[in-house]
Amino acid sequence: MFKALQLNKQAEVFAAELVQLEEALLPAGDVQVRVEYSTLNYKDGLAITNRGPVVRSWPMVAGIDGAGVVLSSTHPDWRAGDRFIHNGWGLGETRWGLMAERASLMGSWLVPVPQSWTSRQAMAVGTAGYTAMLCVMALESQGLEPGDGEVLVTGATGGVGSVAVALLARLGYSVVAATGKADEQAYLQRLGAVSVMDRASLSAPGKPLQKERWAGVVDAVGSHTLANACAQTRYGGVVAACGLAQGGDFPASVMPFILRGISLVGVDSVMAPLARRQQAWQRLARDLDRDLLETMVTEIELDQVAAHARALMHGEVRGRTVVRIC
Repeated sequence: MFKALQLNKQAEVFAAELVQLEEALLPAGDVQVRVEYSTLNYKDGLAITNRGPVVRSWPMVAGIDGAGVVLSSTHPDWRAGDRFIHNGWGLGETRWGLMAERASLMGSWLVPVPQSWTSRQAMAVGTAGYTAMLCVMALESQGLEPGDGEVLVTGATGGVGSVAVALLARLGYSVVAATGKADEQAYLQRLGAVSVMDRASLSAPGKPLQKERWAGVVDAVGSHTLANACAQTRYGGVVAACGLAQGGDFPASVMPFILRGISLVGVDSVMAPLARRQQAWQRLARDLDRDLLETMVTEIELDQVAAHARALMHGEVRGRTVVRIC
């Protein structure tokens, strides 16, 4: 038996509750693991509060992320005792996830925990931080360099935003953080933001072409915020879009693209190829200050996840939430 946070819906009645499950119920996989830590991401929050159509198979064990130790493996790259990270691949959506003491996974999905890192530190990064690194890599792939100009990070107190601010600042970029939380200015400046702006100036409908300001953008918000960020991006600039906290719509025009030659790069973390995942985690191990990462972290127990998920959906959670499993 193992403990898990299970989501269920019957006749439109939804429940998220801690249960004891038989290991025989785990899905087929070539790597069996003990999960030490998971993390609460925005997608997890949507699923656990039933606020979005994330779960597509019921009942579902929550948790798109996890880190811990391999118990047994028939995959050639993994053996008992190895320490793993898992992000995405449909867990918590179509396949039982990692807010559980045990999981059955595919070895081709896993990435090693960086040397000298703990499972807790890996989940302090989690999908949010890994996505932030993918966004930084996307900006770099389009030629953005430190010194090119200001880089905007939207949703800056969230998980993706917090790590993006810290990464970009350490790499030498001039970071402007957009947030709706005026009392978090000191937090964002501690992460490395040179200035903080009110998200309200981006979140309402705006002109299709606005004053040029940003050399680059990391956007975790979508909707009008993304449209305005594009409208304010400088000639030849690049926008990395990875989230939809404000909405999945994109109420924009083609004008910034054809008159200023800006690039909009979509960033997906769920199905990213293994080589890109490995590169992102190697970069995180090199470029992310782990002491600074710790200042972003709130640690909770599995029985506290549902309450924290509701707080996350109400915009009351800052930084990264780590879930201790076992």
